[in-house]
Amino acid sequence: MEIDHLLSTTRAVRRKLDLDRPVEPKVLEECLTLALQAPTPGNAQAWRWLVVRDQGVKERLGALFREVGEAYLAERAKEGPSRALASGRHLIDVIERVPVFVIPCLRGRPTGDNATDAAFYGGIFPAVWNFQLALRSRGLGSTLTTYHLSREAEAAEILGVPDGHTQAGLLPVAYTTTPDFKPAERVPLSEVAYLDHWGTPLS
Repeated sequence: MEIDHLLSTTRAVRRKLDLDRPVEPKVLEECLTLALQAPTPGNAQAWRWLVVRDQGVKERLGALFREVGEAYLAERAKEGPSRALASGRHLIDVIERVPVFVIPCLRGRPTGDNATDAAFYGGIFPAVWNFQLALRSRGLGSTLTTYHLSREAEAAEILGVPDGHTQAGLLPVAYTTTPDFKPAERVPLSEVAYLDHWGTPLS
């Protein structure tokens, strides 16, 4: 897939996940191997990846996901209906049916210090994006969700995550029901990028 097209059309996929098509282990392994090529602070390679296929485990995690997600969407719904809310609602409704969950983790825990935590999470999110791009190039979709992190300790117990490790999200992974996506509408670069000082136009 041509690189600029891949970068501009890798969407957060919720409604267009194929819930009935299995995801082959080999494809996931290829994508995770590419994830490991992401930059990592100090070459620490502190990432760990949990791939969840077991239906019972998915149902237990899905229950946490749904409880937190429904509370969040109920609060957001007070602002009025939106396409994003409808998309989120769909994922909550079908979460246990998604073929695979991938849960990126890191050795260690955040400290609350901005500089330290920026480096800490900088050790996983580039790898997550590599993983999502690799999925997209092979006809699969995903979205980085964080609902279950409000119940991280319970999720850790379900998954057997040891103390001293941090879950950084949950990616529902499936083939997509459409072969391609369009670039998203975004605010103009001129409104969000500055030159030398905050608020100075880039050009």
